[in-house]
Amino acid sequence: MIVKTMLEKIPRKVITALPSTTVHDAMGSLIEHKVSCLPVVDEDGLLIGIISDKDIFKKIYEAEGNYENLTLADLMVTDVIIGQPDDEISYIAGLMKNNWIRHVPIVEGRTLLGLVSQRDIVLTQAESTAVENRYLKLYTEGMSGRDKSGDI
Repeated sequence: MIVKTMLEKIPRKVITALPSTTVHDAMGSLIEHKVSCLPVVDEDGLLIGIISDKDIFKKIYEAEGNYENLTLADLMVTDVIIGQPDDEISYIAGLMKNNWIRHVPIVEGRTLLGLVSQRDIVLTQAESTAVENRYLKLYTEGMSGRDKSGDI
């Protein structure tokens, strides 16, 4: 399955933040929306970075609690690993595994189209496996459209 199809099957609004967003406000957004990362976009909505809850947690620890004046521009990852709408889900899963990341923004140019999470990958693969198992079961039982008597 390609990413575009998955994004159509699992539609949702991507919660984003501006680089000027304070760390405190970003934490509030993460909690409020029950997400674990925020793509950071510029005023035109173009992707310029990403920040995860782990990035924030680490920075607060390193700053020994002195984070009141920090913004996402101070913390965000700017060398973002991205995917494209025509990428295979397995490719995105490989990006996550090889780079130890939990989310991959999906972009065309720099325009953010969506965000794929590890959960999305698991749900998509589970659905695909269930369908394949159903067809295999029907095939092995000889039930490909016929009842056991051979009648259609």
